[in-house]
Amino acid sequence: MTAQQVEALFNPRAIALIGATEKSKWSSSTYLNLLTHGFTGPVHLVNPRGGVVHGQQAYAAIADLPDGVDLAFVMVPTDAVLDVLEKVADRGIGSAVVLTSGFGEVGPDGARLEAEVVALARRRGLMILGPNGNGFINAARRITPYGLAIPSPLLGGPVGVVLQSGALASAVLGFAQARNIGISLLVSMGNEAMMSMTDVMRYLIRDPDTLVITLFVESIRHPEEFLAAAREALLAGKPVVALKVGRSQKGETVAKAHTGSLVGDDRVVDAVFKQYGVIRVDCLEDLIMTAGLLAETGPLPGNRLGFVTPSGGACEIAADRAEDEGLEIPDFAPTTVERLRQVVPAFATVQNPLDVTGYILVNTGLLRDALTVVDDDPGVDVIVLATELPRDEPPDPALVLEMARGTAEAIRACRKPVVVMGNTLVDVTPFGRRVASEVGFPGVLGGIHHAMSALGRAVTWSAYARAAEEVVTPPPAVLPLEVEGGRGTWAEHEAAGFLAAHGVPVVPQELVTSPDEAVEVAARLGFPVVLKLAADVAHKSDIGGVRLGLATEDAVREAYAAVVAAGEGAGAMVQGATVQPMRESGVELLVGIVRDPVWGPVLAVGLGGVWVEVLRDTALRVLPVGRTEVLAALRELRGAQLFAGARGTEKVDLDAVADAIVAVADLAGRLGDRLESLEINPLLVRGSQVEALDALISWR
Repeated sequence: MTAQQVEALFNPRAIALIGATEKSKWSSSTYLNLLTHGFTGPVHLVNPRGGVVHGQQAYAAIADLPDGVDLAFVMVPTDAVLDVLEKVADRGIGSAVVLTSGFGEVGPDGARLEAEVVALARRRGLMILGPNGNGFINAARRITPYGLAIPSPLLGGPVGVVLQSGALASAVLGFAQARNIGISLLVSMGNEAMMSMTDVMRYLIRDPDTLVITLFVESIRHPEEFLAAAREALLAGKPVVALKVGRSQKGETVAKAHTGSLVGDDRVVDAVFKQYGVIRVDCLEDLIMTAGLLAETGPLPGNRLGFVTPSGGACEIAADRAEDEGLEIPDFAPTTVERLRQVVPAFATVQNPLDVTGYILVNTGLLRDALTVVDDDPGVDVIVLATELPRDEPPDPALVLEMARGTAEAIRACRKPVVVMGNTLVDVTPFGRRVASEVGFPGVLGGIHHAMSALGRAVTWSAYARAAEEVVTPPPAVLPLEVEGGRGTWAEHEAAGFLAAHGVPVVPQELVTSPDEAVEVAARLGFPVVLKLAADVAHKSDIGGVRLGLATEDAVREAYAAVVAAGEGAGAMVQGATVQPMRESGVELLVGIVRDPVWGPVLAVGLGGVWVEVLRDTALRVLPVGRTEVLAALRELRGAQLFAGARGTEKVDLDAVADAIVAVADLAGRLGDRLESLEINPLLVRGSQVEALDALISWR
């Protein structure tokens, strides 16, 4: 598919409704949408009986259509779709929306029919949206071939909406209009047989009418394309806000490592979105409101908020929610406090959040004056103004319009971004919409809870946008690595030797096959030593296969016999034991690579040792990753304060740790599809000394 084909589908000059009939609400809704929402091109109807349909003369055959039709909206029975599309192509129509269902969504027979549709379309150069989708609403250009009724007024605006759902599309549209948030393009994707969600994302990235892209996602069918589009959007400064549903149980993994139990499908989606700057929300309201906020403000300069409200209760709720979202409410500067005391009534408490009190009913300029003062505070990045658009039109609306105009002018005069927030989530009324239009009042986020959610996500995205080049620029490609004997699972001595040979720091160790050899190696490495079972056992300590702090030859001999016996008792294929020098305590980390069925290899870093499954404190990144992303993953761990040298322990050199982890990730990238999983647990860190103490590799 080319960008030109996608562009042509969403911007037709003449449309034919194929299968138009008075008996179908789909047909009547689509026809009325085109007639009542501003489409200026001709709309032709095709019905095999001809006659008058929807008050207009219909054509009996597609071949009879006049020249110039460039979009067919297909509403015929499933078994007629192939024949209709062939005739559409014969007539020279380049694009089609297929509303008809009964394809891949119904099972194998439908999937085969869908494949035939795609084959025909590719053969004839036809671009198809659907099947099993409602169509699209290009509100920016007033082109509305959409199968469900569109309520008036249709608000054009900067938010593009892409949905893998037909039924929810109208609900999203209705909520956006209720909040006075205009859309540029809304697309109901259907089965994505040909045109995919990522095709529409790329169109919206290039579309000058779109500032923010919103997605309702059931499944990501083309992961690599999605990542490329997300990267392109971030670099273009266009936020992508996504509601991803379908939190699934982790599929069965062949990895025998801890990592497999720590990486679930939905956690990987979280990691992917975070890594590529996609804002994830968990409800339709936040999807639209977050998009509306970012379309209004663009990137926000920081997370320090100054609140101006007429309600003490609202101040308290906002303060609690700001903490939930990682937003700061700093104290006002002394000069700000002094100036505010000259503005607010004497009985008001001057602090952040600022309650200017109900005295706004007496002094109608109070909110404006307070806003101007807070705008000058050097410790505030973003101002949150709590106010509402009027709901009911009074007999003489002049005073209401004057107050709203004054507030709107004060907001425009602020050098800092001003986010306007209502106390509750209520619809913007027609009168409120009229006031906003006449005085240039900005969008109002409805409800403190949702407003703070949107603000928190907008601030997070803004930080990603500021570092976009560094965050999403992938590391350079590496040459693939061929491995002889890469089968099954490599236990510690094989895995450790392989890692060490490819730049990963590993503690010295040797494989021994007798008590005497164990003693000889221990003496050479230096007492005390650690002795571990060498066998196909993932968690050797669970069966008594690890002995620590062995300081004498007798202790080594006894430990060798014990760990071998433990392995044989567990039915493992025992190869002997490994001996390595005993290391003093430090920070123990887990570094793992596990293959996700959708996203491919995923890096997991977290607190390791015996605490892996207890604390489950891990951060995930999809490969490839660079040093910046690895450092960010380490810092987002709940236990990250250990790196600073908690309780007198040695401070961790995070740069050295990141170098070791990047070496592991690069090696995994070079191994490609041959690698199933790789785990180092623990990776011991003491200051700048980093060593893998235990490792496991599973091959596909």
